[in-house]
Order: sequence, then structure tokens, then C-alpha cells
Amino acid sequence: MEIFNWKEILLPYEQAVNELIVKFNSIKQEYKIKGMHSPIEQVEGRVKAISSIIGKANKRNIPVEDVFEKLEDISGIRIICRFVEDIKKVVFIIRERVGKDMEVIQEEDYITNTKESGYRSYHLTIKYPIFTVDGRKDIKAEIQIRTLAMNFWATIEHSLRYKYNGNIPDELKERLQVCAEAAFMLDTEMTTIRDELLEAQKIVQIKNNLVNEIINNIHNLYFYAKVEKMNEFNQKFIELYQESNVDKLFEFNRQLEIMTRLYKVKYV
Repeated sequence: MEIFNWKEILLPYEQAVNELIVKFNSIKQEYKIKGMHSPIEQVEGRVKAISSIIGKANKRNIPVEDVFEKLEDISGIRIICRFVEDIKKVVFIIRERVGKDMEVIQEEDYITNTKESGYRSYHLTIKYPIFTVDGRKDIKAEIQIRTLAMNFWATIEHSLRYKYNGNIPDELKERLQVCAEAAFMLDTEMTTIRDELLEAQKIVQIKNNLVNEIINNIHNLYFYAKVEKMNEFNQKFIELYQESNVDKLFEFNRQLEIMTRLYKVKYV
């Protein structure tokens, strides 16, 4: 068997994973900055352990020297979504990047075509270019896109497969299938109240932004108003926050802004 410098060979795969995580987290952040619902809830990635690479090669009767050509999931990222509809949006985002910074070479829809085990997820295999000291290298990477419920089930199923060395007892398989359907029913039910959940999320974000503005205005007043009044402002803010009345918080913030402008004129 050829002796590999595994660390050196896997380094480009690690670079690809790190870059892809940054890219998709940036997309998530852009949605949030624009005040829009992000279809991306969480991004994580990994490069397969050497033992896993060799084990998979043996299982598929692939010579070790050919694994980097024939295995497509040595590097991979997982994108977690809140809703099933978000998965379609993420797939669209990835397709839009084709010809720019990645190429889709395969798609597998395990949501429409659920695996017998109950596994649901959407897989894309891509080629992603990275640039090393030796020049450009196209890395194959697998992108898995799934909901929080799908990911919870898949994580449990993976752990059990590992425990039983891939031979999960039939009774346990049946229970896992029931759990998979329950998880999908949860996703389906969440879809029916998606608009209300997004509206609630928007209200929370508005309130958080408002609270930040109020705190900032109170801090500004420290520089222009009498210090003894600060306790009054802080106490009023705490009372209104506990009351959880957004309209009153807006009015309080408006008064703070007026006071800040007045004290600036007086003391500047």
C-alpha cells in the first residue's frame, strides 16, 4: 500500500470546508442585516477522519489510492434550516453560485424520496476551487441541507449505526422509522404556522433593536444630563421593559432622543 502524508493531502479539504462555512454564514448574516428571514439557521462542517475514509474505501472495495477521486464526501458541510421551505431556498442559492465559485455535479433529494430508514435530507455534491501554494485544486464536497428536526433524527440514527456497527436491530429500526415520521409531522405542522412564527421573530428583533437604542440613548445622556437623573431613566426603562409594551418603549425612546438633542445644544 502506498504511504500517504494524510495531513498534507487532507489540508485542501479542510481549507474548502472552512471557506464554505464562512461563505454560508455570511449569507445568513446578510439576511439578518437586511431584516429578512434567513433560510440558513446554522452551518457546520467537517473533514472525514482518516479511519472513516479507509473504512468507507474498504466497504466499497475502492483502493486507498483512488479514494480522493471516487469518494465525494471527504469534505462536507451541513446547513440546518428552520422550515422545509427554507431547504428549497438554500438549494436555489447554491444553484445561483454555479459558474461563480462552485459547480454542482450531483443532487440527491432524500426528502421527496425518503430512505427506507426514514432518513430525510437534501444532498448536493459540488466541486469547489481552492488556491494553495501549489496552485488551484478542485475539491469535491458534499452539502447536506436539512431541518432542525431532520438533523436531530439523523444524529441519533448515526450514533446507533455506529454502536451496532451498521447492523441496527430490526425492532430498533422500526422505532426509528416511527420517530422519523413523527419528526416530519413536526416539520409539516411548523410549516402551517410559519408566517406567525416569522412575525413573532420579527417582533422580537424589533424589540431587541429598540432596547439597544434606548440603552445607547441613556448612555449618551450621561455625558450631557445631570447624573442624578440617570437612576430615573434606568428605573423607567426597567419598568417598561417588564411591562413588554413596545409602543411605550418607542415613546420612551423618542423622549430620550429629544432630551439628548436638547442637552447637546445646551452644553456643546
